[in-house]
Amino acid sequence: MAGIDVGGTFTDLLLYETGPEGRRVRLAKIPTTATNQADGVLAAIAQAGVAPSDLDLVIHGTTTTTNAVLERKVAKVGLVTTRGFRDTLELGRRTRPKPYGMTGTFEPLIPRERRLEVDERMNVSGEVVTPLDEGQLADAVRALLAMGCESLVIHFLHAYANPAHELRAGKIARELWPNDYITLGHALLSEFREYERGTTASVNAAVQPILDRYVRRLQGELERRGFTRDLLVMNGNGGTVAARFVAREAAKTIMSGPASGVMAAAATLAQSGVKNAVTYDMGGTSTDVALVHGGVPQVSAEITLDYGLPIHVPMVDVKSVGAGGGSIASINAAGMLQVGPQSAGSDPGPICYGPAASSLPSPTPTWSWGDWIQTACLPYRGR
Repeated sequence: MAGIDVGGTFTDLLLYETGPEGRRVRLAKIPTTATNQADGVLAAIAQAGVAPSDLDLVIHGTTTTTNAVLERKVAKVGLVTTRGFRDTLELGRRTRPKPYGMTGTFEPLIPRERRLEVDERMNVSGEVVTPLDEGQLADAVRALLAMGCESLVIHFLHAYANPAHELRAGKIARELWPNDYITLGHALLSEFREYERGTTASVNAAVQPILDRYVRRLQGELERRGFTRDLLVMNGNGGTVAARFVAREAAKTIMSGPASGVMAAAATLAQSGVKNAVTYDMGGTSTDVALVHGGVPQVSAEITLDYGLPIHVPMVDVKSVGAGGGSIASINAAGMLQVGPQSAGSDPGPICYGPAASSLPSPTPTWSWGDWIQTACLPYRGR
């Protein structure tokens, strides 16, 4: 069995084997291959000295979706919603990007020109107030396709009380949309409050193609090397889902990697008879902490990945700060030392791990530490 965690800096693998000689654990650690993370996973398996064909189980924690949202490297998404509610995702709640002063900006995942309205309306009891205009719905879908959208969100008011209009709209959209990247708001989160339901659906649609392409590529590469079982992907709630299904609810993989570490810590604590603890996980980009109480990791029904993007799905309650082994230190405009949130990632890589984790030359007598720091750090100064 192989457990694999792909972070922004390193790809780590733990191999657990049982055989005639007993039990054995092997570890592998390599820089994450940012352009194609599947290459890093395969390299880690090779470094561990095992063939994919010999693996009975692969469990994969990933930061693919988390990093895609944080860096806004997401798919082009279109939204169809109830007339009069296209700006709900941008208006949000009575909050500000910065708690003091009227500064800061917010960029929604779906810009206004790709948020289209149609006539339809349910009331809070789920009764039809305005029937769905199917012609408008079809025209809106075609318009979003013409804009080059890859994913579609259908998000109607009070669909949690009666999803009939969303279901019908989804059926019409599937006859026109060229792929399976269609998210119905109520299907992912069937609860009141259209803002949180809408942002959760938007995040799902934004990362769905990215996650789907990645896991398909990885599953295909593993199968070509003889792996015949399901690849299991960790969700943010600490559970797993088969790779062929994971993209349907891609938003649930947010915080997949950190949640994996908390679940492993809880299992280790249980074996040691410890019920209450704070877990600490320092990666290359961030440091994550969580609480295990009574032997059970604490779970939250909401996580705010970035300002204006609350995600309402159950997740292990992990708190993160941008201070990891590869966090870049700089002097800000006020002359104060600032650490992170930018990270050196896997290229050029953190200085503290040396050349094995970096594309930089190793520090030899011909390289002073000043040269090393200047090459690695100064390009990031002031960012």
